[in-house]
Amino acid sequence: MTLTTIVAEPWEDYGLVDSGGGRKLERYGPYRFIRPEPQALWDPALADWDAHGEFVPASDSEGGGRWQLDRNIPESWPLSRQGVRFHAANTPFRHLAFFPDMAPQWDWMRALTETGDEVMNLFGYTGVGTLLLAEQGARLTHVDASKKAVAAARENQALSQMNDRPIRWLVEDALKYAQREVKRGRRYDGILFDPPKFGRGPKGERWDLESGLPELTRTLAALLDERSKYLVLTAYAVRMSAHALGELFRQVLKPLGGQVEAGEMCVREEARGLLLPTAMFARWSR
Repeated sequence: MTLTTIVAEPWEDYGLVDSGGGRKLERYGPYRFIRPEPQALWDPALADWDAHGEFVPASDSEGGGRWQLDRNIPESWPLSRQGVRFHAANTPFRHLAFFPDMAPQWDWMRALTETGDEVMNLFGYTGVGTLLLAEQGARLTHVDASKKAVAAARENQALSQMNDRPIRWLVEDALKYAQREVKRGRRYDGILFDPPKFGRGPKGERWDLESGLPELTRTLAALLDERSKYLVLTAYAVRMSAHALGELFRQVLKPLGGQVEAGEMCVREEARGLLLPTAMFARWSR
């Protein structure tokens, strides 16, 4: 197992402009926004942050927070990566309806994906990764417990003019759905799962990453076989280390051979090339 760092580089429609002082300045298409960033322990490079809006967190006891936005900010606006178009929006959860630090994971999976491959995106959110893999020719199963997220993903599919692509959009509890797929004898060429720290299924099923991850990983491994190509896990805001995620993968996936990587995901800052850590990952490949 190799511990490594993968880096999301800026692209035309997204960039981490600057960071520091517990905040970050990002560009999303024509707009710039400031968001809290606890890992930005250093000083910012730029003296002035000219932004169209800022997410202001509430007190630690209240949680949450709210956006302070210029009046000219639309409810949503289109961005693109490769041939996929999708909507950005200022969500109540402080992010902008997709996770740009996932870009190198999407690219890595695309490089391993061939036309006709069966791929599952579990906790698929607004479907940017799903559409990028479908563009590569894969047949996708997209699963998320949120009806609103799946509806947004289907809107992104229409925006990308990919309504003819073979994608199943499912509002399901992730673990229960994966368990049913095992019972049905299904197999996949690749799986991406991006579970939240805590969550609820569509019928109130409770999800806790730290207690539920081993069972979910074992279940997903049962959907892979000697022809499968990859399994990718990303994890945000958890106490577990990247080494722990990698060791879980190493043990669970040992019967399939292949190799395991684990480490940190980062975004490269445009102002000075500094790397801002955002998440941890583990991934297996043939």
